[in-house]
Amino acid sequence: MAEQQRIHPVPEPEHELPVQKPSVPLVPKGSFSSEKGDPEKQQQQQEPPFRRTIPYYPPLKPPKRRCCSCKRCLCCTCCLLFLIIIIIAALSAAFYFVFQPKIPKYSVDSMRITQFNFNNDMSLLFATFNVNITARNPNKKIGIYYESGSQLSVWYTGVQLCEGSLPRFYQGHQNTTVLSLDLSGQTQNVTGLLQALQVDQQRGSIPLNLRAKVPVKLKIGKLKLMKWNFLVKCKLDVDSLSANNAIRIRNSDCQFGFRL
Repeated sequence: MAEQQRIHPVPEPEHELPVQKPSVPLVPKGSFSSEKGDPEKQQQQQEPPFRRTIPYYPPLKPPKRRCCSCKRCLCCTCCLLFLIIIIIAALSAAFYFVFQPKIPKYSVDSMRITQFNFNNDMSLLFATFNVNITARNPNKKIGIYYESGSQLSVWYTGVQLCEGSLPRFYQGHQNTTVLSLDLSGQTQNVTGLLQALQVDQQRGSIPLNLRAKVPVKLKIGKLKLMKWNFLVKCKLDVDSLSANNAIRIRNSDCQFGFRL
């Protein structure tokens, strides 16, 4: 018999796994990782730092209605003030043209000294003056009420010699009133005053100041206005300050002012 042919199964070749190509090394050959640093850290360093953006909010504008109301209020206030000024100016002009107010005039006509002597140790001065003052009211439609509480004084080199007051009276329209007033007083520490007085008496020119503060009320028609203060300052130049002697007033200049 012929030899039987044996068939042996041929094993199938195993599938070969794909060969992976070596990847490029992260660290070049011949260098150490410490020379180039950690790649992950280099990547982190190359990334831009994180920056927090703060949103921008533009400033809020005030509402237009409120701005318009403020402008309207300011405009009304200015118009009101302007109107008040016009009214006051119109009333003042009408008052001036209707009543034509004029400033009162005052003058010192004469002066007589009844007492002007020192005590024994020359530390006190006793003085008594009699002064004649003329008050003129040139107004045709305005009367003057002279109220109580007036002050009248005579000064020499800044030292008050005597004082007195005006009587209470009413001065009518275009009236001239002559007042005879007695002023008296005493002054301490007059050593310097006595020396200055001797020098001025030798020159024959002694400067005196007469000051008056008089509360008054003006009468316009039947209307009596509020109280004012008349301020009168008169600069006098006399030849002597001897008691019981005729004193001549060489020069007299009076200035008038007023205040509430």
